[in-house]
Amino acid sequence: MRSAMAGAKQRVGKWFLERSMKDGIDLRKLRFLPDSVTMPLKRDGLDPLPEMAVVRATEPVTKLATMFGKNIWLVSGYVEARAALADGSSYSNDIGQFVSQEGRSDEEQIGGLGMTDPPLHTALRRYLTPEFTMRRLARLEPEIERVVHERLDAMEAAGPEVDLVEQFAFPVPFQVICELLGLPVEDRQRFYQLGVARFDLSQGGVGVFGAAAHTREFLIKAVAAQRLAPGEGLIGALITEHGDELDDVTLGGIADGVFLGGYETSASMLALGAYLLAENPDAVAILREDGAAAADVDRVVEELLRHLTVVQIAFLRFARVDLELGGQQVKAGDAVGISLLGANRDPAVAGPDPDTFDPRREPTRHLAFGHGMHRCVGAELARMELRIALRALARRFPDLRVAVPPAGLDFRKLSAVYGVEALPVHLYGAHDRLTV
Repeated sequence: MRSAMAGAKQRVGKWFLERSMKDGIDLRKLRFLPDSVTMPLKRDGLDPLPEMAVVRATEPVTKLATMFGKNIWLVSGYVEARAALADGSSYSNDIGQFVSQEGRSDEEQIGGLGMTDPPLHTALRRYLTPEFTMRRLARLEPEIERVVHERLDAMEAAGPEVDLVEQFAFPVPFQVICELLGLPVEDRQRFYQLGVARFDLSQGGVGVFGAAAHTREFLIKAVAAQRLAPGEGLIGALITEHGDELDDVTLGGIADGVFLGGYETSASMLALGAYLLAENPDAVAILREDGAAAADVDRVVEELLRHLTVVQIAFLRFARVDLELGGQQVKAGDAVGISLLGANRDPAVAGPDPDTFDPRREPTRHLAFGHGMHRCVGAELARMELRIALRALARRFPDLRVAVPPAGLDFRKLSAVYGVEALPVHLYGAHDRLTV
């Protein structure tokens, strides 16, 4: 598998790899991003910056900057974003071509489904897809229910005011993903900090790649341990079924992608979802109703996914050839960033009030999980967690209110995954309602 990985990276974007290494370009050493490229990572509370709507309406594909002699494009229109995400032949996701691997340890190597191309991407995804079918995921539902109610009990015991991130939004998906992978629930605080750092672009690539090395090191060691005694989770299953095909580094990389994607994004969705629900009693009423139809609950969840779109921008794509996108001429080697948030707030998909959270909105074909061959493999697990966790939260604490005004919350300033560092809440709503 490692030889296949090396071969794929030699074939994809070989000319740019040679040029970038010759010029000394290494994204690991990039310590900041120019202001011109950070606009899609910034928000006003839960909403995109106002200029996002202006750019989308006037130029849904726009050039943000030129770096290393190549253009960086931003796609914010829904139609254009969906087209680019679906095009697996005109773009490469192989960010390894911009990162020198020479002298790097196994933990520091670049990989993962979101940053690889076929045939490697196809091979890696083939191992994961059977583990994320609805039938296989159904076995996790009782565990999710157990973890959720355990955390709600802990919140009630710690109340009446608690930090919902610390007590609920982070530990629920963290414990679930550990159960899925077959990992012990340990070093919770350490992995919370590393997870946040993995998406924090305020220091360019330095912090991102450093945090990645730490989590990959832990997971590679976990894989090595399970070689001797395979566990009951996904790691053990892959070792049992495909152990001869996957070495520790490759399997550790697969586990890393599942681990990170499985808790950091879900933690942000649970925190921001609770924040939004606290100011939308209509949505809470739907979730609380004993006889609520599954379709009604799904509407709330899908609208939360669309409206919040915590994964703000898809993995960068690099044009393999000269092409036209949204009326713009994109040159081979140019980087294309797709604003999932911008696309999901496009009237083309959301209708005339795209910036309004409407729990009764008919589900849209939103891009919160991406689209095409790089669509999130864990999308159905995330939906299951949100349905169970938010419904249970609404039933246990229907009058939950945010305990500080919006200005008092520490939203992430420059992160690929949007979130809030802490969310103080009153569990019983004894205080005046605050406006989101």
